[in-house]
Amino acid sequence: MTDYDFVIVGAGIAGVSLAFELAPSGRVAVFEAEDRPGMHATGRSAALFAPSYGGREFRAITRASRAFFDTPPTGFTDHPLLNPRGCLYIARADQLASLKHMRDSIVASGGSVSEVSAQEAVAMVPKLRDGYTVAAVFDEDATDIDVEAVLQGFLRAARARGATLSPRRRFLRAARESELWHIELEGERVRAPILINAAGAWADEVARSCQAPLMGFTPLRRTALLIDRPEGVDITRWPAVIDVDEQFYFKPDAGKLLLSPADETPDSPRDAFPEDLDVAIAVDRVQAALDIEIDRVSHSWAGLRTFSPDRAPVIGYDAAMPGFFWCAGQGGYGIQTAPAMARLAAALVRREPLPTDVAAEGLSAADISPERFAAG
Repeated sequence: MTDYDFVIVGAGIAGVSLAFELAPSGRVAVFEAEDRPGMHATGRSAALFAPSYGGREFRAITRASRAFFDTPPTGFTDHPLLNPRGCLYIARADQLASLKHMRDSIVASGGSVSEVSAQEAVAMVPKLRDGYTVAAVFDEDATDIDVEAVLQGFLRAARARGATLSPRRRFLRAARESELWHIELEGERVRAPILINAAGAWADEVARSCQAPLMGFTPLRRTALLIDRPEGVDITRWPAVIDVDEQFYFKPDAGKLLLSPADETPDSPRDAFPEDLDVAIAVDRVQAALDIEIDRVSHSWAGLRTFSPDRAPVIGYDAAMPGFFWCAGQGGYGIQTAPAMARLAAALVRREPLPTDVAAEGLSAADISPERFAAG
């Protein structure tokens, strides 16, 4: 049986980035059930970094992550992780109250967006249907993000710091004995004083196998698809476009147009697949907003975005289970928040205060603590 200081269950972006931050503090092992890291939610991201996107907690952690993406550590990547894109939130006449609420909440949480007229929105996206958009706001800080480069950068850097990654090691169960977690995996048994649950959609299943309290996570399926760009139209400089009520979004992606109905269908922890109805809904909603005809879908896929009951991340020790640390509930924001999320999680694992730059964005440990559910 091998001993570690920290065992992390799950090699998505949350587990891998946390391994990178914790490795200087002790022996770190990351165990992953699949053949490769990032197979599920991480590998199916829409690849957008948007400080205005998500709830207050996610916005704060995203802003605190920007400096890392702009200037990653030496050797982390050989090309930029972010590329300019911008994000345009559009509203119909019946959505103006939603647009005002969204703009006000972004500003109140420390973010920044600018108001855009219908004419300016059409100038940014010339294929918007006449009269569909009556107002919009624009996040000029939103960018495309190279998800694979981010994941591989954290993997290389974590290994360089001494962390180990073991794929094809499905978590089976764990028990606490003599201040150590005795952890059984497929083909291996290990021990550690601290067990970190970064299992994404499977986080509650891992907790159940440890006889720890459940958080009530809900995996929500989201569908995405690619279509050819409209003939004769240069979409290269189009921003990402999101319906203010998040009924759909679209963005340029590798010469094609990525669409989503922004669905949130409750699902079970599994390898998610797109449903034909959700693909059809995406096409219908985007065609209502854009003056284009979509007659062929090049590719479609689905992923699970896993949320806690209040839709904020759950980062911290479980008060009822010594040495059991939660790092879950990143929803669809795990990539854009990864650097600061990993730093704040590592600080809490070591029982240190939040990093000062994260706290300066208005986030507290109580905002993300699992104890907020126990108290409720």
